[in-house]
Amino acid sequence: MPDSDRTVRGLVPVVDVDEDRPESERKLTPGIALCLSGGGYRAMLYHLGGIIRLNELGKLGDIDRVSSVSGGSITAGKLGLAWSQLQFDNHGVATNLEQIVIDPIRTLAEHTIDKKSIIGGLLRPRRTIGQDIAKAYDRHLYDGKTLRDLPDDDHGPRFVINATNVQTGKLFRFSRPYQGDYTVGLWLDPKTRLADAVAASSAFPPVLSPHTFKPSGDFDLDSKGINVNEAFRTRLWLSDGGVYDNLGLETAWKRYRTILVSDGGGMLGTETSPKRNWVQHGMRIAAIVDGQVRTLRKRQLIGGYESNLRDGAYWGIRSDVPDYHLSDPIDFPVPNRERAQGVKTRLAELGADTQRDLINWGYVIADTALRRWVFTDAPAPEGLPVH
Repeated sequence: MPDSDRTVRGLVPVVDVDEDRPESERKLTPGIALCLSGGGYRAMLYHLGGIIRLNELGKLGDIDRVSSVSGGSITAGKLGLAWSQLQFDNHGVATNLEQIVIDPIRTLAEHTIDKKSIIGGLLRPRRTIGQDIAKAYDRHLYDGKTLRDLPDDDHGPRFVINATNVQTGKLFRFSRPYQGDYTVGLWLDPKTRLADAVAASSAFPPVLSPHTFKPSGDFDLDSKGINVNEAFRTRLWLSDGGVYDNLGLETAWKRYRTILVSDGGGMLGTETSPKRNWVQHGMRIAAIVDGQVRTLRKRQLIGGYESNLRDGAYWGIRSDVPDYHLSDPIDFPVPNRERAQGVKTRLAELGADTQRDLINWGYVIADTALRRWVFTDAPAPEGLPVH
């Protein structure tokens, strides 16, 4: 692993106790899980670079689970919806990935949807900000499709879209077979719109959170957890999945041997003159707490790799290529990398050059990590995917 990440050894990422998950989620298997972090449009586009590289290597079709939060869920939702239409050639490469996944996501990135939704939510009290965000996602990417339109386990990876249950403080996961919070219980065969699941997963506080709606599917009484109050099963109060787990590790770590993590999360900046008013000061303190939790998960993930608890690789938007000690990495200009890293965590319009830099930087650092730690015999790519 990169030298800069060699800080915590022999530990595992923070996860709930085994009793909080079904038996099927406790057994470790040899499969591959891809985790996509939060980070708004920045992460949404950055993750595309890693997905493109995995596809070129013929490994995209080998993934068993895609676990996502926040901005990563925007990308995961579109990939899952398009999965049945991907045309894999004899080398395992999806030849139409760009047309049915990459291009639509880039089109969404041309539109600002957070500011309009916030203003609309304030002016129309009967329509929430979350509803407006979901409407925008649906219009640009998901077209009314539901969790039932994701691939089943026999025809592709299981896509798990993660949110945070504000009522219980636990993870709430959406997938094709079920949705739920294990401390409340599971709803089987849910009919939740994909746009609502992604809107909940990306409802970053304080302005976009919470996204509230009624649960769908058949509640499984056998799965009922410790939180039995009917209020937990009447209406869902959900916030950004990154509040609980910004790397999307929770639903992958205890299930799969190989964990690939694409991290497009931001970095907490300094403030020479912190605000004194309770609103802005509270937001700053919350950001500090969030940053520490994310750093802990990352460090413990690297420790898990180093202690051979798991195989895999981590590539972050703020990683450095030289730290991986790959003999033949792709060259990427520093100004372009810095432009990608400097994008704010928003659902706001990004120009073509910034989009290109985010995708290409995600591609470069993913290639570096994957060829150094996982697919060590893979040849170097011929060039960058977006020109």
